[in-house]
Parts: sequence; C-alpha cells; structure tokens
Amino acid sequence: MRTGMSRDHLGDRLTAYAAWKRQLLDALEAFRAWLEPYRPESGEDDLRLYETLEAVRRDRLRLAFVAEFSRGKTELINAIFFAGYGRRLLPSEAGRTTMCPCELFHDREADAPYVRLLPIETRADARTLAELREAPECWVHLPLDVQDPERMAETLREVVRTRRVPVAEARALGFPVSPTDGAGPEADTVEIPRWRHALISFPHPLLEHGLVLLDTPGLNALGSEPELTLQLLPSAQAVLFLLAADTGVTQSDLEMWNHHVRGAEGAAHGCRIVALNKIDVLWDELKEADEIAAILREQCRRAAEALGISPEGVFPVSAQKALVAKVRGDEALLERSGLPALERYLYQEVVPNRQRMLQAHVLGRLGPLIDGLRLELTGRLQRARQELEHLRALQGRNAEVLEQLLERSRTEQAAYLRSVESFQASRRLLRQQARELLAALDLQAFDRLIRQTRQAMQEAWTTRGLRQGMQHFFAGARDAMVQAADQAEQTRRLVLATYRKFHEAHGLPALEPRAFSVEPHLQALHRLMVEAEAFRNSPITAMLEQHVVVRRFFVTLVAQARALFFQAHQEAEAWLRDVMHPLVHQIKAHRQDMDRRLETLRRISASREALEERLQVLTQECRRCSTDLEALEALQARLAAPLPEGGAASTEAATA
Repeated sequence: MRTGMSRDHLGDRLTAYAAWKRQLLDALEAFRAWLEPYRPESGEDDLRLYETLEAVRRDRLRLAFVAEFSRGKTELINAIFFAGYGRRLLPSEAGRTTMCPCELFHDREADAPYVRLLPIETRADARTLAELREAPECWVHLPLDVQDPERMAETLREVVRTRRVPVAEARALGFPVSPTDGAGPEADTVEIPRWRHALISFPHPLLEHGLVLLDTPGLNALGSEPELTLQLLPSAQAVLFLLAADTGVTQSDLEMWNHHVRGAEGAAHGCRIVALNKIDVLWDELKEADEIAAILREQCRRAAEALGISPEGVFPVSAQKALVAKVRGDEALLERSGLPALERYLYQEVVPNRQRMLQAHVLGRLGPLIDGLRLELTGRLQRARQELEHLRALQGRNAEVLEQLLERSRTEQAAYLRSVESFQASRRLLRQQARELLAALDLQAFDRLIRQTRQAMQEAWTTRGLRQGMQHFFAGARDAMVQAADQAEQTRRLVLATYRKFHEAHGLPALEPRAFSVEPHLQALHRLMVEAEAFRNSPITAMLEQHVVVRRFFVTLVAQARALFFQAHQEAEAWLRDVMHPLVHQIKAHRQDMDRRLETLRRISASREALEERLQVLTQECRRCSTDLEALEALQARLAAPLPEGGAASTEAATA
C-alpha cells in the first residue's frame, strides 16, 4: 500500500479518537473499582456500568455515502480512503454502479478479510436484515486477498454483478417491473442485482480504528433496496449526500434529500454533508480561473437553495481528479479537485461530533450515579463534622446534659422511622404507576396489533384496503405511544414529589432523580409515520404485487416500529428500576448515621473513654470522605476529558 502525498489529518483524528476511547474505557474500569466498596451488592449499578462499557467498546463511527445513480459515491470513497493502493479499489468505472448496500468495516473477530454477500433471493424471506445477519448460512463468503490488489479488486467487483431473470420472478422478488422493461430482444427477462447486501471486512487503518463506511445504491436505480437503506441510514453518525455538477439538483435528488437524508437527521443526531461532485466538467481551458470559480460558486448556491441549506454547506469536488492526483502525487491537481476542503470538514467536525455524542451518552448514563455518590459523600462528611463539633462540645459536660441529648436523638430517630414508613407507601404507589407505564408499551399488545394488521392487509382486495391497513397500524402505534408518554410524565412527577418531600422533611442534601421521557421515541415514531406515508403513496408501491407490498411493509416499517417500542419499554423498565435507588441509599445512610450517633451517646454516658474513641473515628471518617470526594472528582474529569486535537503530537500524548 502506498503512502499518501500529504499528512492524513482524518487518520490522525481517528487515531486520536481511538486513543481517547481507550482512556475512557480505562476511566470506566477505574470508576467500577472505586465504586465497589460503596455499592458492593448493587446489581443495578453493576449492570449500568457494564452496559456503558459495552457501548464504548462497540462504538463505531458510521459514515454513509448517499446519492442517486451515477453521482460518483464509490469514486469518492476510493479517493478519500483507498487512494494509497494506487488504483480503484472499489469498482467505480463507467457503466458500473453499486447494486446493493455495501458496508466496509474491520471485523476484529474474523481470522482474515472477507466479503460476505446476501443473495437477492432472500428478498422473498420474511426475516428482517437484522435476523439474516445472524444466519451465516444465508450468506456467500468470499476470502479477500489484500496482498494481491488485482485479485482483491476482482473479488470486490461482485458487488456490481447482475443477472437476468424472468419478469414473473423479478416481480415476486419485489422489483417494480414496468411494461417497457420487458421490451427488446430479451422481452421475457429483466436485469436485477445478484446480491442484496454486502459486508466487506478490510484491514484499513481507519477501519481498524472503528470507522464504518456505507455505500448505498440510488433509491431509484436498478437494484435499489429502499428498506435496507432506510434501516441503515438512521444508524449513521454522518451522511455525505452527493450531487453532480453536470445534472444539478434533479427531482429524484430532491426527493431523496427530503425523505431519506434530511429526515434521518433527528434519528442519528449526526452531520449532514453535501458534496457537488464532477466539477471537472466545468473546467474549460478557454475560460479564466476566476470565471470558472464564479460559475462554481453559482452552482453551489443553486444547489444549496434547492436543498434549503447554506451555500457554505456545499463542498464542490471532483472525486475522479482527486483520486488521480493522489495516485500520481499531483498536489496542484488535488487542491483544484476540492477534496482537501471536504476532508478537512470530516476530521474537524464529524469525528469530534461523534466523540461528543458518545461522551454525552456515557455521562448521561453515569451522571446521576456520580451526582448521587457526591451528595452521599458530601452529606457523610458534613454529618461527621457536625458530630465532631457536638462531641467536642460534650467534653467536660455532666450526665444530665448527655441524657437530654440522648432523649432528643431518640425522638428524631422515631420521627425519621415514621417518614420511612411514609416513603414505603409512596414506593407502592410508584410501583402501580410503573405497571401502567409498562402496560402502555407492552409488546404482547403491540404484537396483537401487528397480527390484526397483517390479517386485514392480506384479506384486502384493493390498494385502498392495503393503505387503510397501514394507516390503522400506525394510528394504533401512535395512540399507544401517546398513552405511554402521558404515563411517563405522571410517573416522573410522582418521583420528583417523593424526593422533594423526604428532603424537605429531614433537611437532607437535595438529590435530582434521573430524568426519563418517551418524547424522543414519540418523535422517532412520527418520522417513521412520515416514511410510511411516502411508502403508501409511492408509485413504485403501486406497481408491486400485493404479497410483496405486505411483506415489505412488515419487514421494514412494522419491524422498525416494533424495535422502537421494544427500546422504549427497555428504557422505561431500566429507569423505573433505578430511579429511586439514590434516595434509598440516602435514606439508609442517614438512618445508619442516626443509629451510630445514638449508640455513641449511650456509650459516652457509660464511659468517658468512649468519647475520645469516637472523636478519633470521626476524624478518620472526615479524612476518608475528603479523599474519596477528590478521587470521585478526578474520575469524573477523566470521563469528561475532551478529544485531543488531531495530529501526531496530540496522538502520541493521548496514547502515552
């Protein structure tokens, strides 16, 4: 593999990101070890830490390339990531186009690089793509010889293979075959892609650092797999949308942008990048450089206006010239291709954005636990200092004063125990509220809605009947989610009232319970309903056979809706399981302190030597709490550490 002409800043930033993740994992392991003495039997905290560690370990930076037919997606991938091989690694020659979604990544668990291909015949399978991923017998496995570029390129050409099949078979597989598709010398057959999906494990340095590339077919091109594309796009942290300078923004470009790129932004919380490719068609030797630059700016302005974004958000590039420039070592041509500006945006914006998202997830999961521990330690330190002050004041006092303190402590303890009984009553009310929240998200009830919808659609005789079945399904799903949102809000208010009541009654440090809302899931369901509306009204759907429409609706949209309810149910269950634990720990700790104080006063009444012993114990407790608080603050600072700036020096510092 050849080295690049100039410094690989994107590689530097991804290397720094990988080093930052290792530091984050080390900090999480250190926090787990530190937590053990405080919560030795807390299965909930252990589970939360384990899930957070696994989320960091499984983290991948997913970058999707999306465009209509012949916009140069694969050529751009070659130019950005694989120019060091001195040739086109992925097939992107004229007349060849990506026929199925391709995921490029590094499989750490595999013994060798590979290409795994899902046959197009699986479109007749009722299983979802996620289920087929777990069925290796359904895939064709091809070894990838990375030592031989020619053989490797030949293997990768499989992703553009097609085959001709009878019209009836194409329709049965869900391809919208129009009457003109069967015209010509092979009127009884049509061309379809050979493969439905491709997984490519490749030992590229950036992929080894966790980058995943998704190369999608055009949604209106031959072999388009809209359900796969729609399922994969929401998982991407960045989507690079390509236009072509020789076509401008076409109607299909605009439809794809509005329905599948800009619409997915709320789901992924990631970046949306627009590249105007093939700008070399505007290079005219009869025009001055300033004149060409002005034409290019006008093209970008028009594209931005059509997409509803700022002109600064459109990056003019020539992927083909950039690839040639990198292979030949032509710095001037590379700069003219516009690719350096796009690469600069990728490493300055996309990688840090993913780091912020992952860090927010970690701090969101562990923040309430850390805040609760901080308040617990602060309260313990405060109580130890107060007791120290009171006990020092007892030195030299007579037995009558001690007896008065004993009586007051007994009274306070009795009142506290009555409050604990009231707290248990609130917990019983919360459990009832929790059952109602989980019932609204019950998967068994949701599955009944699925069965009813499937039966109604299979029995429908008309397109109108199919559409009514789809509308009925999403109306039921929306009603259930709205009910869950109402129940979640009522439960949240009950939790806040319980916390506030106990804190105000006993003057304890105020804890903030972990927040939970169904609103993000409700918004995701709304986006899914928009996709369902587009599916219902699509002319392609009208051309499909009924059983194909039903299968596609359930394998894609219904499967996604069920996954959404499953996730909401899991999150609600976890929240209900954990939300009261900080207050429970605080109540137990305060009761233990009250018991110790009462016992200390009894011992002091019996023996003055017990006073000096208790003073020593409390002094050591203050030191221990102060030390643990400092350690907790240091651990939280490690979890909140920023991503180092990309570059050799910072990368070396991060890994030191």
